[in-house]
Amino acid sequence: MTTAQKDAAYFMYFPGNYRWSAAFLSMLGTAQWGGADLGEVHKIGARLNAAPVKNDAAWFDACAAVAAEVRLLAQRWDTGGYRFAAGQAYLRACRYYQMAERFRTPKDEAALDAFRTSIACFHRYIALTDVNIDIVEVPYESVGLPAYFVHAQNATARRAPCVVFFDGLDITKELEYMRGVAEFVKRGISCLIVDGPGSGESIRLRGQHLRYDYDVAGTACIDYLETRGDVDAKRIGVLASSLGGYYAPRCASMEPRFAACVAWGAIWDYHATWKRRIDAAFNASMSVPGHHITWVLGADSIETALKKLADYRHDGVVQKMRCPFLILHGADDEQVPLADAQALYNAAGSADKTLRIFTAEEGGAQHCQRDYMSLAVGEIGNWFEDKLLRAR
Repeated sequence: MTTAQKDAAYFMYFPGNYRWSAAFLSMLGTAQWGGADLGEVHKIGARLNAAPVKNDAAWFDACAAVAAEVRLLAQRWDTGGYRFAAGQAYLRACRYYQMAERFRTPKDEAALDAFRTSIACFHRYIALTDVNIDIVEVPYESVGLPAYFVHAQNATARRAPCVVFFDGLDITKELEYMRGVAEFVKRGISCLIVDGPGSGESIRLRGQHLRYDYDVAGTACIDYLETRGDVDAKRIGVLASSLGGYYAPRCASMEPRFAACVAWGAIWDYHATWKRRIDAAFNASMSVPGHHITWVLGADSIETALKKLADYRHDGVVQKMRCPFLILHGADDEQVPLADAQALYNAAGSADKTLRIFTAEEGGAQHCQRDYMSLAVGEIGNWFEDKLLRAR
C-alpha cells in the first residue's frame, strides 16, 4: 500500500492520537442510525482543537458541552410537540454524554451525572420513537441486568428469532443500539441489547464487575427470552463487539441453546493482549485509558488486574462450540492482531464457521470496522438472516 493509500485508509481526526481519533470515527460511523451528526461531532472537534491542554478533561468538557446543546434542542422540540425531531435529538445527546464520560475513570460524580443524563435521554427517545422498544430487566443474581428488547419488524410469525447483543469493554447498550440494530429488526429479528457485567449501567450504577465466565450472563438472557411469548426460543443468536469477541463465543460455547454466534472483532487470549499493553507502558493503540481495565475488573492495581485476566482465554472453551459461528476482523486492526482472529477460527468447534476479513482496499480494516460500519452491519444482518430466519 502506498503512503497516499494508507493516509486515505486511516482517517485520523487527531493525528497521532489513536484513542481520540478512534472515538471520533466510531461516532461518525453511527450517523446513519441516528447516533451522531457531522456538524455536532465537528463542534466537539473544534472545541478540542481550541483547548489549551488536550487531555481527557478537555475531552469530557467538549463532549458534555455539545451534548447539553443537543439535549436543549431536543427539549425545545419536545415541548413544541415535534415528536420525531425531538426523539432523534435525544438519541444523539445520549451518545455525546456517553462519549464524554467514556475516558473518565474512576467514575466521579461528574461522570456519573453525565451517564445518568444519557440514560434519561435514551429513555425519552424510546417514548417518542416509532421503533417498538421495551425497557426490561434480565434476572441475574440479586441485581439483574438492564436491557432493551427491540421488537422485530416485518415478522412473519408470532414468535420471532432474537439476537442477544452484548457490549464490549467500553461500550454500552445505548451505544450498541446505534450500531445497526435498526437493520436487524427490519429483517424480522428482535434484539435484546444488554449491559452485561462490567459495562454500562451494570458497573456504573449496580457495581457489577467484569467476569471471565460471561456465559452466566448469556444463560440468564436465554432463560429470560424463553419466558417471552414473542420469541422463538429455538432461534436465539448472540452477538458482541470488540471485547465482545470474548463474550459471545464464550456464551455460545458454554450455552448450547444459542443457535448462532457472531464475534464482531476477535479475541483469543485477553490476558496476553493486556500483557503486551502493560509491557509497552500503554504506549499502544487502545480505545480506553490503561487504567480502565482495573476499574471494570474491580482491581486495585494493574498487577492485580492482569492476574484477574488469567482465565480470559478461549483455548479449551471454543472447541465446545457447535452452533454456526461468524468472526469479523479488520486486516489492519491495531488493537487486536489478525493472528488472534485466525487462532479463534482454527480452534472453534463449529462445523459451520466463517472468518470474514475486511481489507483496507474494501474498507472496514480497522478495529470492529469502525471505518466502514455499514458494511459490517450488512454482513452481520445477512448472516443472521441466513442462520436464524431461513435455516430450519
